[in-house]
Amino acid sequence: MLFQADVRGESLAQIVAAEAKRAAGEPDRAASWLYAREIVDGVADHRDEIDELIASYAQGWTIDRMPNVDRAVLRLASWELLHNPEVPAAVALDEAVELAKQYSTDDSARFVNGVLGKIALHAGGE
Repeated sequence: MLFQADVRGESLAQIVAAEAKRAAGEPDRAASWLYAREIVDGVADHRDEIDELIASYAQGWTIDRMPNVDRAVLRLASWELLHNPEVPAAVALDEAVELAKQYSTDDSARFVNGVLGKIALHAGGE
């Protein structure tokens, strides 16, 4: 949803509403939908803090200049690192790096890992 809102230039609220409607018709997605919604709401609530940290640790890259996938992955994982103590830092980092490997550029996994490693240290995790 973060990626979709970014790429389409639509508000997160519009994307969430459309996904909520779709999820209502797919009861087997209930658990994943609730967590996805928690992440999206968390990123929206803490976007300034998250983007400031990403920008400060992404040496030479502005938020706007990053590939859309990297930006979405960094925001998602940063929220988990900073605001969801139920997700171990290593898990958040590993999953983010895998998403970057699968869906972004050849250099994205290393970039995402580097930025998130610094955010994990900032958050007090490792």
